[in-house]
Amino acid sequence: MKMISPVLKETSPETSHQRARGVGDLGVVEQGGKTSIKRLYQEGCAKIRVPKSHSSALEAVMINTSGGMTGGDTLDWTFTAAQNTNLSVTTQACERVYKSSDGVAHMNVNLNVQTDASLRWLPQETILFDQCGLKREINVNIENGCELLMAEPLVFGRQAMGENQINGSLHDRWRIHCGGQLVHAEDLKLEGNMTERLENPFVTNGHIACASVLFIAPRAEGVLQEAKTLLQDVGAVSFWNGKLLARIIAPSSYELRQAMYPLIQLLGDGKTMPKIWAN
Repeated sequence: MKMISPVLKETSPETSHQRARGVGDLGVVEQGGKTSIKRLYQEGCAKIRVPKSHSSALEAVMINTSGGMTGGDTLDWTFTAAQNTNLSVTTQACERVYKSSDGVAHMNVNLNVQTDASLRWLPQETILFDQCGLKREINVNIENGCELLMAEPLVFGRQAMGENQINGSLHDRWRIHCGGQLVHAEDLKLEGNMTERLENPFVTNGHIACASVLFIAPRAEGVLQEAKTLLQDVGAVSFWNGKLLARIIAPSSYELRQAMYPLIQLLGDGKTMPKIWAN
């Protein structure tokens, strides 16, 4: 009788999920009256594209080729605007933070703005899916006499898909330094049932879309009253210690963008909005 040897069970290390990793670094300088690329580095799923322009400014478009973020993914972005440059940074599309099976996604942003330079950080909306996890840190170093415009829109859930109950975690941390001194700090932290937290009148009063807009510039106080007029029905704006800060809420991402657009145009002092926002 032929004997059949038992099949030995193979042992292998625990299977780990593939995670996305990306690094993007862009530095610009002034050359011949125009803003030009000095340094461009990209690695992994992080890509930076620079559309052709006939203006003196330079527009950079961030692309996450992984199509979104989930637990364990990491994106690192660095942008540096040297003296007398004019740089706008946006995204190719909305950043999506998907359901996470393990841990949180990490996004680290470093912005550097030198004297007499202008940097506009204008990404499209970050959409938070149910069961998402995101930790984002934005660190900015600016010098006196520069202009910094930052707009960060958030959308909780996919309204068109009927996703109206959002659970997950979000930690959004901003630290802005001017001349080595801390001039702005904020931490937005939501955990668990986000939908329930948003219903609080002191959070968004049930609105699923919100945005923070920060403007630091010598002329910031001069546009305060006009900014208040623009936001009188959808948000609030204040000015102190050389910075203008606006908070906007809206029932949908479309209405949020409609409210943000004129404010960003005002604070941008007529500078062109990112072309990709019109798509």
